[in-house]
Amino acid sequence: MTDRLKNKIAIVTGAGAGIGEAIAHKFASEGAKLMLAGLPDDPLEDVRGNICDKYGLSKDDVIVFKGDLGQKENAETCVKKAVEAFGQLDILINNAGVFLFAGPTEKYPDDKFEQTVSSNVGSVFYMTRAALPHLQKTRGCIVAAGSESGLLGIANNTVYGATKGWIHAFIKGVAVEQGKFGVR
Repeated sequence: MTDRLKNKIAIVTGAGAGIGEAIAHKFASEGAKLMLAGLPDDPLEDVRGNICDKYGLSKDDVIVFKGDLGQKENAETCVKKAVEAFGQLDILINNAGVFLFAGPTEKYPDDKFEQTVSSNVGSVFYMTRAALPHLQKTRGCIVAAGSESGLLGIANNTVYGATKGWIHAFIKGVAVEQGKFGVR
């Protein structure tokens, strides 16, 4: 454990498993305080317990928010609760996302399309928008999980790839726009 992120506050979306969980562990090992965010069924309390036990953190150092971040109200509440708990926000990790269907575009189910766009695009937009006023104060940073499929055209992966392509373009635009505030 190092103190590289000591006194830094991070929100990690999609923190219930996989890449998001690994990011949360890494940040905790570097001294950050965390808001772990994910869907209501995600095992966020287990991740929280593992992080607290492994790195000697208190339950006040690692908090949990459960909700669909593709919904504006949930994203705004997540950011608000993190700032209320910790007094600031330094880092936003936009990692939440889903891959729900692999197959030809003409067979892509409407419900899976809407859910993929809401999760992969909506969560990044709403979380970023809600976090920016706080990140401007701390000259903080945003990391958004894209994908190779957002840069390449991959058959049977068009909707997921399109959402990740949107993330690449969006976060580049945010970086240019927010640079004057020191937000990276």
